Amino acid sequence: MPADLRRLKPEQLRQLADELRQETISAVSVTGGHLGAGLGVVELTVALHYTFNTPDDRLIWDVGHQAYPHKIITGRRSRIRTLRQEGGLSGFTRRSESEYDPFGTAHSSTSISAGLGIAVARDLAGGSNNVIAVIGDGAMSAGMAYEAMNNAGAMRSRLIVILNDNDMSIAPPVGALSGHLSRLLSGNPYVSLRNFGRSVAEQLPKPLEMAARKAEEFARGFVAGGTLFDEMGFYYVGPVDGHNLDHLLPVLKNARDSRLDKPILIHAVTKKGKGYAPAEASADKYHGVVKFDVVTGKQNKPVANAPAYQAVFAKALIAEAEVDPKIVAITAAMPSGTSVDKFAERFPDRAFDVAIAEQHGVTFAAGLATEGYKPFAAIYSTFLQRAYDQVVHDVAIQKLPVRFAIDRAGLVGADGATHAGSYDVTYLACLPDFVVMAAADELELMHMVATAAAINDRPCSFRYPRGEGVGVELPARGTPLEIGKGRVLREGSKIALLSFGTRLAECMTAAEDLAAKGLSTTVADARFAKPLDTDLIARLAREHEVLITIEEGAIGGFASHVLQHLATAGLLDHGLKVRPMVLPDRFIEQGSPQRQYEWAGLDAAHIVETALAALGRQVERARG
Repeated sequence: MPADLRRLKPEQLRQLADELRQETISAVSVTGGHLGAGLGVVELTVALHYTFNTPDDRLIWDVGHQAYPHKIITGRRSRIRTLRQEGGLSGFTRRSESEYDPFGTAHSSTSISAGLGIAVARDLAGGSNNVIAVIGDGAMSAGMAYEAMNNAGAMRSRLIVILNDNDMSIAPPVGALSGHLSRLLSGNPYVSLRNFGRSVAEQLPKPLEMAARKAEEFARGFVAGGTLFDEMGFYYVGPVDGHNLDHLLPVLKNARDSRLDKPILIHAVTKKGKGYAPAEASADKYHGVVKFDVVTGKQNKPVANAPAYQAVFAKALIAEAEVDPKIVAITAAMPSGTSVDKFAERFPDRAFDVAIAEQHGVTFAAGLATEGYKPFAAIYSTFLQRAYDQVVHDVAIQKLPVRFAIDRAGLVGADGATHAGSYDVTYLACLPDFVVMAAADELELMHMVATAAAINDRPCSFRYPRGEGVGVELPARGTPLEIGKGRVLREGSKIALLSFGTRLAECMTAAEDLAAKGLSTTVADARFAKPLDTDLIARLAREHEVLITIEEGAIGGFASHVLQHLATAGLLDHGLKVRPMVLPDRFIEQGSPQRQYEWAGLDAAHIVETALAALGRQVERARG
């Protein structure tokens, strides 16, 4: 625990850091997860808990996948090999998991905003504890971080921000001189001299005062590179070697004991994957891994029976782009996750990674669309939530043909509730003139990419899950679908299952089970939540006693649109039994996707149970 850690001598911390790094590697080799980012902050983790009185001093990690070493030394070592497993530790910081996790950070770039809120709450309550936000692994590429810094600098609140710069994107190489300067510039003698100088400057005429202040800031910026942060109202210290405890400890102590009347930013340069050769040598520094062999670094990736949906998306988009030079692809810091990197290999000038900036990415796509280009914005469902105003104001109201390729639709397994794609159908299908599609399998995904490429008069979206498809044969290029038209895959007469998305396979299994019980079952694939196939819905309603809709999304989505139509068209007036099956009104915890859909009640067994219950035959099922 950190209290025990603080009883060590400074010279003992190096050994502790080495042991912590090995334990992190060992644990992730068993569970899989985010490895490189955690390895890069081992020394920083030790130094922070040694210097600050956590948990009374609030320590926020952003993004939370940096926090595996933090979890190990805050009382969770005995459970660390349950990381990201069913019933185990979260892969991110989580308030309900530990008092050492004051804020949940599974999406990036929120720590400075949250830290400022915590610091202001402390000030209002008359407290004196420290608030530290560690932001890194790309999180400083999002505008929210700068909005928060601007606010924090203007408020002159006592807040410590540590920029974990792990890709050398900002800092030059760090050496002993830089570390020495950082210690000097963060120490109270310099701060006191600086404050004295400022008090003198304040007695000067205003132009001279401003000139003196700028001269001092730019002098420090010249030697340290922190002019930008100074301009935003922060006291910049750095860059500091984030792996050198002799540099880190005095700088952190100076920040802790500082008498500054403004927030402090400490710029620590680290190396992602530090201390594990396979990670250091890897292009992505082992950002996200499955189980692996510690000695060799070889990951135990199972052989897929079918291509991943992401790869099929790239194949389909490349095929469309081969014949249409106006097609461009946009991703927000997820080129490999969305397979836009494959598109970029073929069309390097037509692929854009806008960093962790979904708001900008959506409006950037809107701008491209105004000039006749055909942008495909490939963004995870959970991350598109961050840009909803832009979707509404910049795309939908202007009726611009931006195509949203919504990856990670539905439940996502080990990342749990924070990354589940539960809400996009609900938040997009309510927007006028939006075409909202969901692919039932990888062939349908190819067709929907082609459909989206052909839609030039309004925005559209198509969603698809994480993982592998079902193994259907794929053409070289998809075929555009008729807008707003579904399909019937199996004809029956008693029960109708209307699926939207990849629960279609479960519907087919359920139909077989129902048929074995003597219940003739139709299975249809809606394809579109908007515009609805009202002819198909009317037919299913007229010809069946029970109509069940199934979707991988929250209440307010596909089923709500179907029910709205049934009600307004009078199709509920003659005894039709309708049962919408949606995600339950709770956040689904981490586990395998199969288990998650069992918990959510969206597997074949629950579909059968729902159909039998609608017919008043649940007792028969319980016996049989």
